[in-house]
Amino acid sequence: MAEIVVATPPGRDGQPAPIMLAAAYACGLQTVYSIGGAQAIAALAYGTQTIPRVDKIVGPGNIFVVLAKRLVYGVVDIDGLPGPTETLVIADADANPALVAADLLAQAEHDTLASAILITPSRALAEAVQVEIARQLEELPGRTDVIAESLHGQGGIVVCADLDEAVDLANQYAAEHLCLHVGDPWWLAGKVQHAGGVFLGENSYEVLGDYVAGPSHVMPTMGTARFASPLSVRDFTKIISLFALGRVEADEIGPAAQTLAQAEGLTAHAAAVVRRVK
Repeated sequence: MAEIVVATPPGRDGQPAPIMLAAAYACGLQTVYSIGGAQAIAALAYGTQTIPRVDKIVGPGNIFVVLAKRLVYGVVDIDGLPGPTETLVIADADANPALVAADLLAQAEHDTLASAILITPSRALAEAVQVEIARQLEELPGRTDVIAESLHGQGGIVVCADLDEAVDLANQYAAEHLCLHVGDPWWLAGKVQHAGGVFLGENSYEVLGDYVAGPSHVMPTMGTARFASPLSVRDFTKIISLFALGRVEADEIGPAAQTLAQAEGLTAHAAAVVRRVK
């Protein structure tokens, strides 16, 4: 019987966050374990007296969770190793520098290792965004130290020749989030080859994707968007191959299998073909 369980860290009162319980209830899930961190990954992978082992672990986490998922891969399947988070913004000369800056600041707020990078063919816009970042950062309460360290360590602004060069750079970087603050985002989106998620225009901003836009926000990072996809319903399915050949079809392809088996020196394989094919 298919079963999905949730592991979520307890709060200071020892209980899971009510919003997590509400989300589990809305999804029809019956089992929630009040445990988080690397210890949750170990418990789910190997099982404990109270937590049965699972077959696959999916979902985001901090660096300790990601490293724990790496260690148990093979014992169980995992969806990927996301993090640290990253955003790449492509903006043209007509983009709103205040909105571009706001999106970069929102990304940098995640973590000191988060990356928030702007690529633009407009030096004027680049300078305006720099000014806006400094101005808005002074107005923000809370995690300004995290934002400042993130921007200092991993942030950046790249001035390129044109939008074609911008998207070429974006494809090489293969960002988790690619935000297109350009006049015709659909035209540019057609040129994107590698990205976890593409946010088209200033109204499709990443914060909506973080929380309410719809698609899962567990996305490939650190260039893995070149070969990996965001978490989706596909991660909760698997494929079983079926082979159902008739005698005619088997006789047609059997000699090719015999030839390949003999080339590999696997005589029992070849003999299994010979016994059937006349």
